Amino acid sequence: MKNFIYLFIAVSMFSCKDAKKETVVAPETTKTEEVVESNYPEALEKVFEAHGGLDQWKKMRFLEFSMQKNGVDEVTSTDLWNRKSLVETPDHKLGYDGKQVWLQNKGDAEYKGKPKFYYNLMSYFYAMPFILADDGIVYGDIEPLVFEGKTYPGIKVGYESGVGESPEDEYALYYNPDTYKMEWLGYTVTFFSQEKAKEWHFRKYSEWEEFNGLLLPKIIVRYEYENNLPTTVHSENNFFNVKLTKEQANQDIFEMPEDAQLVE
Repeated sequence: MKNFIYLFIAVSMFSCKDAKKETVVAPETTKTEEVVESNYPEALEKVFEAHGGLDQWKKMRFLEFSMQKNGVDEVTSTDLWNRKSLVETPDHKLGYDGKQVWLQNKGDAEYKGKPKFYYNLMSYFYAMPFILADDGIVYGDIEPLVFEGKTYPGIKVGYESGVGESPEDEYALYYNPDTYKMEWLGYTVTFFSQEKAKEWHFRKYSEWEEFNGLLLPKIIVRYEYENNLPTTVHSENNFFNVKLTKEQANQDIFEMPEDAQLVE
């Protein structure tokens, strides 16, 4: 009987010790999980949230959309994690396999454009505002944009040296002060000169559609500009047949076909 009592006391002390250990560890773990620092300006975080949240965007792996250009459908496919891309029209395929840009002519029609400038251009515009969470971005302040009597606060975006094809490019995201939805994108183009540009171009994000809980543009309107301000409508891009999924795309579609050419 004594042995049984001693055994019961020993087991009880051991169990209590374990229980006490668990109650100490749990609060520490919870406390650690709550400490999350953000590298984004507070206003930009609110913009992300207004469009469905950056966490939800990071779950997405594949993006595809179509738009009309020069009277034909142009289909853009992008792996959102490795940024491989494919732009296809009835006459051409323009791809990026993760290392190099290539161009395939399906017929005799000559490709009109700058492949290294264009291969990811529309996917970049379309993935706003989430694309502005990329690594290597530097955020700053910029004067609000005033257009037709309405004021849009802005966030200036630049790149660290050596990031991308045109690290001297600058962007400005302007948002609705009431809803925090993105309404304008200002940007400079340095690809051709490789020098810091002084002229600002503008695109207006006028309509949005929801895919997997995320708001993406239905229409992007390009504006003429003067004195670094938008003036009148230049043209617009309408997007359709949108696919946004968590599944990885078949990586073969980004590989260069045998009859394609590398773009230098």
